[in-house]
Amino acid sequence: MSSEYNPPQDPLVILHHDHELLFVDKPSGLLSVPGKGEHLADCLIARVQAVFPEALLVHRLDRDTSGVMVFALTPHAQRHLGLQFEKRQTKKTYLARVFGRVEEREGTVDLPLIVDWPNRPKQHVDFENGKPAVTDWKVLRYEDNATRMRLFPQTGRSHQLRVHMLELGHPILGDPFYATGAALDAPRLMLHAESLRLRHPDGGKGITIKAKCPF
Repeated sequence: MSSEYNPPQDPLVILHHDHELLFVDKPSGLLSVPGKGEHLADCLIARVQAVFPEALLVHRLDRDTSGVMVFALTPHAQRHLGLQFEKRQTKKTYLARVFGRVEEREGTVDLPLIVDWPNRPKQHVDFENGKPAVTDWKVLRYEDNATRMRLFPQTGRSHQLRVHMLELGHPILGDPFYATGAALDAPRLMLHAESLRLRHPDGGKGITIKAKCPF
């Protein structure tokens, strides 16, 4: 992560709010939780708790990824959602713009990942020690030397989508960790958490919340 941290100061965008759940649209460039050091204190959960002091963390998105994040508003909801994420019962979709032209129209990347210790927080493929990581993907359309894709992670490993697209040979545009050369030429990481589907902690009914893609 770069030493300069200048998160966007946009007002909080609330996508859905009820007695148990709060869904917000995280902007790119804002940490989900505080980093180490006073200069990394500004983050989404701090901003959320300034308005909803009872809000509890359930999951996180990378600093440079935008899109849907859910917070629990009761300990019961936090436990309920935590188990859904742990058991892979939630359904997430992402939009990405990747470098180059992805010739096949859809596919699956099944490559185990582990932290690359000398270069952390980067991750890399490791067939012996890595944890299972699976991403389904689909091409939406072709752009100038880029492909717009929808990604469906079946697991939730750190940097999973970023490393899996790199392994496809098409890094996500603007990725400060994994893109090089012309693939870095983008105003931000072109990765957006488009929708999140889960079961509501009060009654178990399915709920899907979406956030409009900003790119």
